[in-house]
Amino acid sequence: MTRNHLSTALILLVMTLAVLGLAKSGLPDIVPVVSASGAFQSSADPFTTMMKVLTHQRCVNCHPAGDRPLQGEDSHYHNFGVRRGPDNHGVAALQCLSCHQRENNNYAGVPGAPDWSVAPLSMAWQGLSRVEIARSMLNPTNNGGRSLAEVVQHLTEHELVLWAWDPGVDANGVPREVLPVPKAEYIAAVKAWAAAGAVIPAE
Repeated sequence: MTRNHLSTALILLVMTLAVLGLAKSGLPDIVPVVSASGAFQSSADPFTTMMKVLTHQRCVNCHPAGDRPLQGEDSHYHNFGVRRGPDNHGVAALQCLSCHQRENNNYAGVPGAPDWSVAPLSMAWQGLSRVEIARSMLNPTNNGGRSLAEVVQHLTEHELVLWAWDPGVDANGVPREVLPVPKAEYIAAVKAWAAAGAVIPAE
């Protein structure tokens, strides 16, 4: 066998072993990434990435189905018997802004962001599937008459929404859970989903 033939045989052997190795181990999961320009780049669809955030308890806690907001990683009823109130900002001496200021109070473990409030009942997400949440989110009757562009703006720019990536610490000084999708990745996914027609998949 000549040297060229030997080299060719070795290359073929290496390629064969590589293919067999992939077949045995399976392909790795593809993780969504964001390009330098902020564009969404992933084999996973933007809707799935977006919904990993919107179905997280941190979002659902502020979209309760009842009169009482939820709190904590376990989504228990808000302490002190807090109620949503007529304008979704609490009642009487238990207004949201009585405790929740414009930024986190890490000394007391109280989260904060501008216009702290609960979502109106028309936008309750508690107990809904990701598809039901999306349908409600795009329904002008439920979302306060927002257009798709305004929904995207709310999801990607509203300070209370973006607080979810900077939740501070709890009353014991323990950092709150990190969301499953980085902020830049989420924002890119929302915009990509909307740009592609805001398609809502079947359940």
